[in-house]
Amino acid sequence: MANTKELKDRIKAVQETKKITNAMYLISSTKLRRARIDLANTRPYFDALRSEIARMLRVDESYQSRYFFSADGKAPEGGVCGILVITADKGLAGAYNMNMIRAAEALSREKPGAEIFVVGEVGRRYFASHKFPMTFLGGATSPTMETARGICTDLLDRYDGGELNELTVIYTDMKNSLTSVPLTHRLLPLERGSFARPTDGLSAPLEFVPSQDAVIKGAMRSYLSGFIYSALLDSFCSEQNARVTAMDAANVNAQELLGDLSLQLNRSRQAAITQEITEISAGAQAQRNKKKK
Repeated sequence: MANTKELKDRIKAVQETKKITNAMYLISSTKLRRARIDLANTRPYFDALRSEIARMLRVDESYQSRYFFSADGKAPEGGVCGILVITADKGLAGAYNMNMIRAAEALSREKPGAEIFVVGEVGRRYFASHKFPMTFLGGATSPTMETARGICTDLLDRYDGGELNELTVIYTDMKNSLTSVPLTHRLLPLERGSFARPTDGLSAPLEFVPSQDAVIKGAMRSYLSGFIYSALLDSFCSEQNARVTAMDAANVNAQELLGDLSLQLNRSRQAAITQEITEISAGAQAQRNKKKK
């Protein structure tokens, strides 16, 4: 059994660690609430933009663009696939980061020659250390629309220039406070059927200025920026939720460990007191026996 000093030192270390995990729990909880509000605020704009793109496509069913599948519905063959992976800047979030990394590795095996675009320091360090062809696009802390536009511009310039033939994003979708699911979603090219038909109230004739192609290209840039922004926010919510769960479990474990250590400390104190009493009694008895002789 450890002595009293060792037990006191261990209890002090666990208490200090618990203070840190509890602080991280409170900070992540606050960030999670704010991020969920931001995510909810982006959905109306995103849904309205999808509806507008559907109206534009409905004007000319034969419209062809690199942003969409061909009229026969076949996906493009060959070319380089760009994989956008959204990880976190920090650890201590359970399996959140490794789920994204494993999904990216699996997709890169399915798409030989794929180029990985990483958001988040954890992903950057991992793919750099494992010698993956990788481009770092920035950190994942406090995602903003400006960040999403910058990522979208970088990826679209490569796609429009022919460097990439396909774009896919891998991120985490937080279904609820208990469930977060890794998602792999193709950004480009898109299926026409993925855009909902406009309602009757929005089916009035459209006039494109300067041209249908220019308007749709501009709308697609806004659409992709909005999608990337929502993916960044969704991933950030999932990261904070995972960290809240991990820190809560750490707090519970620390409390249980403190209980066990306190029990051991009490037993150690009782054993020391018992030993002292026994030694005093033995000494007194020895003195009495000496006097009798």
